Amino acid sequence: MSVEIAITHAFDGLMLEVEARLEGGLTAVFGPSGAGKTTVLNIVAGLIRPDRGRVAVNGRVLVDTATGTFLPPAKRKVAVVFQEARLFPHLSVERNLLYGAASRDGLADMVDLLGLGALMTRAPGTLSGGEAQRVALGRALLSNPDLLLMDEPLSALDRPRKADLLPYFERLRDLHRLPILYVSHDVDEVARLADQVILLDKGKVATIGPVAQVFAGEGLAPEISRDLAAAVLEVTVAGFDATDGLTELSLGDTALWLPGNAGPVGKRLRLRIDARDIMLTEAAPEGISALNVLPVTVDTVREGPSSGALVALDHHGHRLMARVTKRSVRRLNIVPGKRMFAVLKTMAVAAHR
Repeated sequence: MSVEIAITHAFDGLMLEVEARLEGGLTAVFGPSGAGKTTVLNIVAGLIRPDRGRVAVNGRVLVDTATGTFLPPAKRKVAVVFQEARLFPHLSVERNLLYGAASRDGLADMVDLLGLGALMTRAPGTLSGGEAQRVALGRALLSNPDLLLMDEPLSALDRPRKADLLPYFERLRDLHRLPILYVSHDVDEVARLADQVILLDKGKVATIGPVAQVFAGEGLAPEISRDLAAAVLEVTVAGFDATDGLTELSLGDTALWLPGNAGPVGKRLRLRIDARDIMLTEAAPEGISALNVLPVTVDTVREGPSSGALVALDHHGHRLMARVTKRSVRRLNIVPGKRMFAVLKTMAVAAHR
């Protein structure tokens, strides 16, 4: 499953230049407003003809300006889920799901995957925003696409509705081999869902790579890494302490503590730990409230243009990031190879799945 994108296109006073080859999974097209994220999706969907370039899915060319190839949207086998569900108001949920589907094959599995069983006879006007988006997602998948495009599908929802919908997106990502391009400017959303990230800045690709690598902030302009830098860690639930209301997590052989009950023992979780939530000390601290204290080795130190510095840390093969002041770097002599301790307040740890 491969997606090849090599496009150049002028938009809103900027020049969009994107070149990427993706091998399945969920790829987040991420960046600030106006970076060109939605323009990339519209070009892949066939809603915009690029000034120059080529797009191919599984070797099938969708557009190639050099040869004059341009398949119309209906011929691309590319499904799009927009910010609004865009359901047909006069059709039931079931008829919306089947619109564009070749047959009813796969309908029962899709209904189960997205939890739509109780909604099938409902009219779109009676659905919540999250329910409507699940129906829109099911309709897109039942068209049997080669590629799924999702353009900020959660941006119109409030936080509780986002929380309700995200597990369905995770199931889709984990159970289907379908490549997904997912546009978002929400850091937590990307950390939770993405396998890899295309980070756009002013129309240009700042970096492409696995989500943990991109969030480490290396190789990025200081003003980008300052706001983005974080550790993205895969952990496992080890137990729950009902007395204190804390979940114990396993990060390799290390225990981490998370507020609340994060699920049954053995459940896999993804954590995003903001670099600003980690404090560094030279000696193992005593008499502090923080429960998470990890021995680390300094990997790199990158000073920013103002008062801050970004420190990359290694904990038994797991990468952490800490944002500290330049004064702290000098005062503690934070240099590559130095052994230190990373302190993380328990309440700053949040599970993403």
